[in-house]
Amino acid sequence: MASLKDLRNRIASVKATRKITKAMQMVAAAKLRRAQESAVAARPYATRMGVVLANLASAMEGKAGAPKLLAGTGNDQVHLLVVATAERGLCGGFNTSIVKLAREHADRLVRDGKTVKIMTVGKKGADALKRNYGKYVVDAVAFTGAKSVQFDHASGVADKVLAMYEAGEFDVCTLFFSEFKSVIQQKPTALRLIPASFDASKAPELGGAVYDAEPEESVILDELLPRNIAIQIFRGLLENAASEQGARMSAMDNATRNAGDMINRLSIKYNRQRQAQITKELIEIISGAEAL
Repeated sequence: MASLKDLRNRIASVKATRKITKAMQMVAAAKLRRAQESAVAARPYATRMGVVLANLASAMEGKAGAPKLLAGTGNDQVHLLVVATAERGLCGGFNTSIVKLAREHADRLVRDGKTVKIMTVGKKGADALKRNYGKYVVDAVAFTGAKSVQFDHASGVADKVLAMYEAGEFDVCTLFFSEFKSVIQQKPTALRLIPASFDASKAPELGGAVYDAEPEESVILDELLPRNIAIQIFRGLLENAASEQGARMSAMDNATRNAGDMINRLSIKYNRQRQAQITKELIEIISGAEAL
């Protein structure tokens, strides 16, 4: 049985931990608002870019000379998985859910006889995947020390992906990130980047009018498709930033509540044990007095 001193030290330790988790919750709440605004603001541009590219891609159907980023290599043997996670932990199951989705995708590809390559974006994803999937990891990108997500970060990742594609190192590229839904809900998402995949049903969103492209569609696609990869990666990083803060806020709130419950239980145990000890000492004093 723990002594009274041990219980006092334990209660003091849990109280100190509760102060830390409460402070982290407040910091995450402050960061969440800015991250959420950035993620929501990036969605219309990324969506509109997809609509424009869907319209141009539909016009290229059945024509020769389609860009390689749109038509693909004609093969799907080698897959590159770009797994974007956070640089830090203590955010609940945020990193784990993204890594789990990437693992399931990789295992499915391996069972089908495909070759898998992994590029990690974020320290936590690299740490989680290198244990059992280290042989698949070909590159690891980290933004340690960066206070916020910038387009330069996404552009750098996109440049690496495009360089690998031009070198013929993979056939299909898929981005894994967590889409922000709410503070308590983040959805792990897999988005195919290469070859580009667009929903043809979104093309009429341009207004239903028929447009003549100047210059030709293939020339415009050659310019927009590489930029779209950087934009989609940037959007994924922004969604991740908002999801991370939302998950951390929820996790720290739960940790603070659990710490409070533990303090209450330890306090009850401490008071009961102290009362029992006082009662025992009184009995000893009374017994000694009666003996005299």
